[in-house]
Amino acid sequence: MADEKQGQGGNGASLVAGDGFKPSGAAILAPPSAFQGGQLPPGAMVMIPIGPDGEPLPKPLVDGPVALTQEQMWKLMGFNGPAVQVQDQEGRPVLIGVEDLLNGLEGMYKQDNTDLQRARVYAQELMKHNRHEKAEQVLGKIVARGGDADDWLALGVVQMQQKKFDKAEGTLKGAANLAKESPVPLLHLARVYDAKEDRAKEKEQILKALDLAGNFLDAWVALYQHVKTHGGGVEAAEKAVEELAQGEKHSKYAAPYIALQGMYVNEESEREKALVFAKKAVERDSNDPMSLLCLSAIYGQMNRLDEVEKLLRAHETKMLTDVRLANNYFECLWQSRQIEKVTRFLNTLVRAENAQVKAFAQERAQAVSKFLQQLQQQAATAQQGKA
Repeated sequence: MADEKQGQGGNGASLVAGDGFKPSGAAILAPPSAFQGGQLPPGAMVMIPIGPDGEPLPKPLVDGPVALTQEQMWKLMGFNGPAVQVQDQEGRPVLIGVEDLLNGLEGMYKQDNTDLQRARVYAQELMKHNRHEKAEQVLGKIVARGGDADDWLALGVVQMQQKKFDKAEGTLKGAANLAKESPVPLLHLARVYDAKEDRAKEKEQILKALDLAGNFLDAWVALYQHVKTHGGGVEAAEKAVEELAQGEKHSKYAAPYIALQGMYVNEESEREKALVFAKKAVERDSNDPMSLLCLSAIYGQMNRLDEVEKLLRAHETKMLTDVRLANNYFECLWQSRQIEKVTRFLNTLVRAENAQVKAFAQERAQAVSKFLQQLQQQAATAQQGKA
């Protein structure tokens, strides 16, 4: 539900409230007459009160300010439920109400409910929009018709979301049996056992996941949180992660220390501690993009731009496929105003085959070009003033 309070001095018939008003999901609509002197604030967004087929909206909306729920707002804008972006048949992005989207997918699914791929698309959207009960029904039929490990996993997750923990346990065990090399079902099983307060089995599944995939970051985070919550606090959690990380099987992985730095990086008072763990992650594996991202981000937060450049300079080739690293390196060079290096770096990225990296480079190149033009104009204006 939206906040029912009505603000004074909002931005006209807009979706942005005025000074002193903090919207909590509401849209405040008001005619110009609701504001002192009938003058709208600068930058106001005006919604014209026109309904479907050009009909006027209900009279109360025109007579004065009114608070709307999000559902009412979407309806007034012509959407059946919140708007979501999809692609049309030609691949162009379009907005559609979520209810219309789900109804359309349901219709396609019912046309041929033996089409597993069609059913999977429908189930995926149901899960995305928290329609877990309906998703369980669809996924249950997929599994009954010979679904794969991902189908079993998805079914277990929606059962867990509905707190059907016994069913979820059985389903996730099936997923783990079908995907013996994947740690993901095991980690979800650990969450089921956490909900059932079976601490021994919870930890057992976490350790099994790490045994399968020692660089699986989520499992190291799960181990830390499990020990911290049920085994003696922060120091015990750090010790458990580091002791396991020192074992021969995990000695080359950066993930344990990436997990540990993540526990402290958001608190300024703990940032030095995060830095120590982030450095250990890079020492473990300097080719792990995530370890480089974490350490460079901490250096950036500390305004140690020279350290960011020193760390990332040797990894420019990785940036041709990883836009996150490219962004960190660009920001370092840009904030230190190394324009020549920025230009050369962006010229390299523009030739990248990765579409995301290429788009990033083109966007940043335009911003840099605009900035340089402004500097030239300012310099020319200053020169004219001296003449």
